[in-house]
Amino acid sequence: GRAIYANTKQFIRYLISSNIGEVCCIFFAAALGFPEPLIPVQLLWVNLVTDGLPATALGFNKADPATMRLPPRRRDESIVTKWVLVRYVIIGVYVGVGTIAGFAWWLMYNPDGPQLTWQEALSHSECEEGAFRFSCSVYSDPAPKTVALSILVLIEMLNALNAISENESMAVVPPYTNIWLILSIILSLALHMMILYVPALAKIFSVSPLSAGEWEAVFWLSIPVILIDEVLKYVTRLKLRRELSSNKSE
Repeated sequence: GRAIYANTKQFIRYLISSNIGEVCCIFFAAALGFPEPLIPVQLLWVNLVTDGLPATALGFNKADPATMRLPPRRRDESIVTKWVLVRYVIIGVYVGVGTIAGFAWWLMYNPDGPQLTWQEALSHSECEEGAFRFSCSVYSDPAPKTVALSILVLIEMLNALNAISENESMAVVPPYTNIWLILSIILSLALHMMILYVPALAKIFSVSPLSAGEWEAVFWLSIPVILIDEVLKYVTRLKLRRELSSNKSE
């Protein structure tokens, strides 16, 4: 019973934090004045395909080693407590930040990109052909959107690995304990590669193949989501230990 309850929480955690990330990405881009980092069909792809498979596979998580050492939960305890909501928001905000950072990196810092200044990156609505040192077509180039989309997909796959255990470190409950999740992530990434490297699909989704340097940027902007969640899990374990100690003393 406790394992089923925990898996339900992880399913909700994964979807809420991922969706918060998508909202934050669009919000940050609009607030900063950037061009649109993702188009509707790309967001639809993420929600229907790359989100759905790993979320379903989380139902096969094994029980945490410490599950039976925890005190029974209260009848009136919410499935999403204040601290759990804080965790959702922190991870979601990073998903958004990482995605928009990849978009900005391509525009301003990619050695093979246009290397715009901050002001130039924000001038998409004022661009007139010939008025700038670059072509206005840079704002409609599919490459920065592809980098942003790939970061969003990879971050969400790594976030699914975070959801294997609510509070235990990935070193204690490694990813291979849920083989169905691993397979779903492999399939989701394979589908993502397919839309990038099959020309007909790339045209539909307005994406383009990524170079080795762009994939390196995608990786380094995605991997911090694991480190952030490991810190949050550690803080949660400390809070639980204090609660257990206070309950024993009483």
